[in-house]
Amino acid sequence: MSTSLRSLFLGVLATVLLLAVGAVAFVWSGRYDIGADAPHTRPVFALMQALRERSIRAHAADLVVPDLADPQLVLKGAGQYAAMCTQCHLSPAMAESEIHPGLYPQPPNLSRMRVDPKQAFWVIKHGIKMSAMPAWGASHDDATIWSMVAFLQQLPGMSAQEYKDIVARAPPDDDMDMDAATNADHHYHDHDHDHDHGGHDHDGAPAAH
Repeated sequence: MSTSLRSLFLGVLATVLLLAVGAVAFVWSGRYDIGADAPHTRPVFALMQALRERSIRAHAADLVVPDLADPQLVLKGAGQYAAMCTQCHLSPAMAESEIHPGLYPQPPNLSRMRVDPKQAFWVIKHGIKMSAMPAWGASHDDATIWSMVAFLQQLPGMSAQEYKDIVARAPPDDDMDMDAATNADHHYHDHDHDHDHGGHDHDGAPAAH
């Protein structure tokens, strides 16, 4: 190896070691604010968002989607969604919840957007690291998760009353308390109704200012 190449190699190695030592020192110092109320910088957020989206798309690509139009599948999914998802992802009967404003990254309001079935299944089953999204596949089988995906295809545009009606008709399930789920939606809807002047109108949408 020539002297110039050796110098270049040693320079690169020294730089890498310096960066590694700096990273370890930064982590060890505890100066990074890990609080959920301290957002990432824009470059870091953009990088993590791209990583999340590309990872989900790649891992979900080969999934086979069942018939999501089956009314019984949708009905079962309504009950599962009411019991498991509304506190983070809200519903047509909930403009807000106690936990949703404090979550970071902010979970999407799934009553106002339609999600890709394959990606939704993968995320529900496997969860997302460093977020509030759990891996429901640890406690629910694939058929149950697909029922939630089926319901998610119907949820956007559903009125609060339509949502309440389908949840009330949903079949009982051993791993959830349907009464508690329905009452939770009702409680938060009433709560928002009583606080319309705090920023929400009667249909649960943000009030115009």
